[in-house]
Amino acid sequence: MIADAYGLPYRDTLTGFKWVSRVPNLAYGFEEALGYLVDPAKVRDKDGVSAAVELVALVAELHAAGRTLGDQLDALAERFGAFASGQISIRVTDLADIGLITGRLRKEPPVSLAGLAVEAVDDFRDGVDGFPPSDILRYRLAGGSRVIVRPSGTEPKLKVYLDAQAGGATAAAARAEADAVVAALDAALRPLLTLG
Repeated sequence: MIADAYGLPYRDTLTGFKWVSRVPNLAYGFEEALGYLVDPAKVRDKDGVSAAVELVALVAELHAAGRTLGDQLDALAERFGAFASGQISIRVTDLADIGLITGRLRKEPPVSLAGLAVEAVDDFRDGVDGFPPSDILRYRLAGGSRVIVRPSGTEPKLKVYLDAQAGGATAAAARAEADAVVAALDAALRPLLTLG
């Protein structure tokens, strides 16, 4: 949405910088775990040092214009709405349990989550949009929110990513609404992730 507004190309990838860094002509990459790739010509992985330098440069530019980083975030929220994210991690002792949970979600897909209609389900089991087959489910919800369910690539966990988008009369109201949607999604999903 923001990239489109500025005429910039945008591309989703699977989680992990081994996927992010493969995007052709990449100018900036990021993932949910707060990793940022801001200088792909020099570093093809997340890099906190170069990201910190870019942030300091942005703060200096805003300060010279009499603005703060908070002012800039408010302006973005007022223009594009606010975004909030959360994560649920379910640790398992038997990796087969992850397949049981995702299998049940495939067999009995939710039609709504936290009062938001599930408008589309992307099942990556056979590959989606050029992505390789993976045990990933992506739910696209009314209002621009989404939920992604996938096994961790590094730990015996099922991970669920919660992303909400909300508009409001003010940036603060939009942020509060997005945070409330994430909290409601968290509460709605936890019962669906048990084996009991």
